Amino acid sequence: MTTADRDRTALAGARLVLPGGVVDGDRLAVEGERIAGLGGESEPGDLDLSGCTVVPGFVDLHVHGGGGASYASGIAEEALRAARTHLEHGTTTTIASTVTGEIDEVARQAAVLSELVEDGVLAGVHFEGPFISHNRCGAHRPDLLRDPDPALVRKLVDAARGHAKMVTLAPELPGGMESVRMLADLGVIAAVGHTDSDYTTTLEAVEAGATVATHLFNAMPGIAHRAPGPIVALLEDERVTVELINDGVHLHPSVLDLAYGTAGANRVALITDAMGAAGMGDGLYPLGPLQVEVRNGVARLVEGGSIAGSTLTLDVAFKRSVTVNRLSLNQTVESLSTTPARLLGLSDSIGSLETGKLADLVVLDSGTYDLVAVMRRGRWVLGGDRFPRVEPA
Repeated sequence: MTTADRDRTALAGARLVLPGGVVDGDRLAVEGERIAGLGGESEPGDLDLSGCTVVPGFVDLHVHGGGGASYASGIAEEALRAARTHLEHGTTTTIASTVTGEIDEVARQAAVLSELVEDGVLAGVHFEGPFISHNRCGAHRPDLLRDPDPALVRKLVDAARGHAKMVTLAPELPGGMESVRMLADLGVIAAVGHTDSDYTTTLEAVEAGATVATHLFNAMPGIAHRAPGPIVALLEDERVTVELINDGVHLHPSVLDLAYGTAGANRVALITDAMGAAGMGDGLYPLGPLQVEVRNGVARLVEGGSIAGSTLTLDVAFKRSVTVNRLSLNQTVESLSTTPARLLGLSDSIGSLETGKLADLVVLDSGTYDLVAVMRRGRWVLGGDRFPRVEPA
């Protein structure tokens, strides 16, 4: 068998979730790092994936850690462990999210994470804090919060050496609108989150260039019939992609359904907002400078009891979306892969099962939607040894 033969894989008999719809019993060929073809008759040597569903690899826009490790540690080995944990749950493309800290320390973390972007482990850096509202700070240390002075925002963006993908800020704070405009000019996503903004101010932020709602509904005022607040403004504007955490803790299923009914799957990005406990058990974990206790899979601050991110992985979000919210497979794939890939400007290479794109694949059981296997760039990272292979005669 030649090296070229070893770099070729074909999956046969699976249900494929393609951009144009769902196809049963189809074939997908991989050559090297990319999808080489779709369709056709199965051949000797194909991997039999009957009873499985194949979807594109998941893309997580907002995640702080996993596997007992945190991206905010500023330690490359921890960041690698966090990325690997989520990769083994189907997240083949991930952004590393920081948390509020001293500006110089967050800048140092960004420099470490940028090296991993350059190594191909991460797809970019997301700064969540310190430019957020004291009134909606959640699991961020209040004494370290700062107004979004454009010079400070720019300092963090520059520390990421061209790899800053997103900055979450509260646009109502001094410097907020100026920072949104600056980020838009720099090609960095400005996200509205951890905000006490009202409806009008939020619309102004969108006009200034904000295009993402950070974990919509959480850490912002709720909807009132005379004061619709930021949620309505962000849901109704077609320029905004809304992040949702589908873990059964952050959002009631009916609220997630409401968001889909208003924005549609092409504007929803399902995220984890996971901290270090993702993929781990209950216990105590750090989240930046704060301590978090996880009980029954729910992460809360030791002091104050605020929800502190999640322990979610995106394979669980997929299963919940299909089985609890009754979203279609195409809607779910759109929100877990296609929409976030497009937002990051990566849709030419990831986000859907199409010939020529990177072979980032997630294999699920067609009956239960439990995770079976994960492939990244044509290489199995989980479960590939479970498939019987028929060698050519």
